[in-house]
Amino acid sequence: MTDFNATKRLFSLPDGVTYLDGNSLGPLPVAAQDRVAACLRDEWGEMLITGWNKAGWMDQPRALGDRIGRLIGAAPGSTVVGDTLSIKVYQALASALELRPDRRVILSDKGNFPTDLYMAEGLVRSLGQGRQIETPSPEDVAERITAIGNDLAVLMLTEVDYRTGRRHDMAALIRAAHAVGAVVIWDLAHSAGAFPVDVTGTDADFAIGCTYKYLNGGPGAPAFIYVAPRHADRIHPALSGWLGHDAPFAFDQDYRPGPGIDRMRVGTPPVLQMAALDAALDIWDQVDMDALRIQSVALCERFIEGVEAACPDLTLASPREASMRGSQVSFRFEHGYAAMQALIARGVIGDFRAPDIMRFGFTPLYIDEADVDRAVEILSDIMATRQWDRPEYHTRAAVT
Repeated sequence: MTDFNATKRLFSLPDGVTYLDGNSLGPLPVAAQDRVAACLRDEWGEMLITGWNKAGWMDQPRALGDRIGRLIGAAPGSTVVGDTLSIKVYQALASALELRPDRRVILSDKGNFPTDLYMAEGLVRSLGQGRQIETPSPEDVAERITAIGNDLAVLMLTEVDYRTGRRHDMAALIRAAHAVGAVVIWDLAHSAGAFPVDVTGTDADFAIGCTYKYLNGGPGAPAFIYVAPRHADRIHPALSGWLGHDAPFAFDQDYRPGPGIDRMRVGTPPVLQMAALDAALDIWDQVDMDALRIQSVALCERFIEGVEAACPDLTLASPREASMRGSQVSFRFEHGYAAMQALIARGVIGDFRAPDIMRFGFTPLYIDEADVDRAVEILSDIMATRQWDRPEYHTRAAVT
């Protein structure tokens, strides 16, 4: 059983701050400061270019991928780290479409994160050949799988809706998609580190995700991609980067894909970001994911109960049933942006998503019941006294 009192001490959190935005950017692991400093000083500083061999920089994407793989139920050697989530979306979707060349439809939903849809739109424009993207409401995805049938090439969904926290039934949708012969891609940006995931047990074809949210890798931390072993040696990456080559330092003029998951590498690994992620994953190596989920649900339920009792002007946007949501709670309020700025000014940090969503993330690694109660108390006071209506809280910043 994970000791969450102990894990809280492993994060650097400012005094007087209740941080409920780890679903957007996880806080700094204390050990990451020394780990990055050591990478700068002892590796880059002393080893210079020899660090690629002596410090193992070139091997880090696979090593970190396997550690993330444990959290998402992936077999060793099937997950790799690098590049950005948008790049990994493109890689996965291009590879999936190549596996189903005679089918036209990519099925997603209106709740998918926009960058996933943007990448799909760009890819469809490039490929042409009559391909199209459908985005029904999340609740209608299962019905559309059946209706599209053998013209469905790829089902591409984000498991947890970034706005409301609504959670798809991954296992059921994968079964339905496979029943009509489609390939499935799951975006785990709001899943990995939030609750147990089992890409092997649910038979996912591809999975992608970022490491700067629940995994605490830091701003700009690299993304990850999982490819089911049955596909790993069959796919031909559309983004054929030099580090995905079978022999990068042979400097061949023609691309020859590397073995298995290695072919999904593209560019040079971000060494300093990987050092921070490495330190963060030291914490995750200690975490029991089932215990994490139990505590996450308890914190979310406590928050919902408190807010609904004290803030009648807020409307729950997340599913009420715990099994139907991730590790976040969202409320709707017409002036949600201003209310969130008022909260932040008083030391409770969440975030806002247009048009009216106030988001709160709950990570038991560093959030406890006292944090939840403090957040409810301050939010209640802000709503009761209309502190959100101050002019300064209505001025939109670049990042909301």
